[in-house]
Amino acid sequence: MTATASLPILFADGVVDAHVVHGVARITLGQAGGDGKPVPAGQLIVPLGQLPVLANGLMQLLRQIEARMKESQPAPAPAADEGAFRFTA
Repeated sequence: MTATASLPILFADGVVDAHVVHGVARITLGQAGGDGKPVPAGQLIVPLGQLPVLANGLMQLLRQIEARMKESQPAPAPAADEGAFRFTA
């Protein structure tokens, strides 16, 4: 999907409020204000049945970003006293 000029663009760096009313999740997105406190920036309204689909899509995006970040980081050089096997968490 490509963005077009007719779609609204919303920047958010947090969630100010979220609640469910009549089977609809209403998520108020926020931006950090000049004083550092969150300021409402818009509202995301999702039918409750679609909320897991949206959340799963965001989690897949996060996993892809994390995988790419790991790929782009150089591997640390092994220490001189390390053996042939190395285990990392």
